[in-house]
Amino acid sequence: MSNVPAAEPESSSQAVKAQLRLREMILAGDLPGGGRIAELALVEKLGASRTPIRAALMRLEQEGLLELLPGGGYAVRTFSERDVSDAIELRGTMEGLAARLAAERGVASVVLAEARECLARIDAVLLQPALDDEAFLQYVKLNERFHVLLAEMAGSAVVARELERVVNLPFASPSGFVVVQANSPRARDMLIVAQDQHRQVLEAIEQREGSRAEALMREHSRLAQRNLRDAVQTHNLDRMPGVRLIRKRA
Repeated sequence: MSNVPAAEPESSSQAVKAQLRLREMILAGDLPGGGRIAELALVEKLGASRTPIRAALMRLEQEGLLELLPGGGYAVRTFSERDVSDAIELRGTMEGLAARLAAERGVASVVLAEARECLARIDAVLLQPALDDEAFLQYVKLNERFHVLLAEMAGSAVVARELERVVNLPFASPSGFVVVQANSPRARDMLIVAQDQHRQVLEAIEQREGSRAEALMREHSRLAQRNLRDAVQTHNLDRMPGVRLIRKRA
């Protein structure tokens, strides 16, 4: 009996690792926007064979971070400010739908309890009078966790799958631009506003107020739109090197 198929999961795992590492490199500015990807250089840099590297490049092209060149190969994409704004708007729409479905269908008590615990931990982070880098990292992880729980609350595999697709669009994640706020005078105030919206939407879901829950989540995405404008205007490359991939509006 052949053992060849057993190698497939390992190859898939290597492709995922390469995909994650390449995404980090792109958003960190290590691979410049518009620049052609040197496949052999990546093989040497990542210590992986060409097969998982090619699979990773294909997945990142599907994700939207790379573009397929006419003569073959890939280049790092650049994005208009409108592209990113539309992706954030789409996430707000999808999360609004998830919140409405959660309110209308009801949510298991164990999931609601987990969401409350997540928000309590965010409250604890925001109790600090000033937020350092570690506190921001904690906030980002907890914020992403709450948004994952929100998708789970909808009770729809279809919505969860499409929401995951939207969140993976370049710069569209719930914490995509939060890091730009770090060390700014109004950073904590902005996060407190976001946290209040988290609490309100969870309350609306528990009270089975579908329209209110949907409207709150769509409004919540407006904070990300504001952060996008700040990121593009300040072009804070120290905090967020990937901003260089976003072209300002004309």
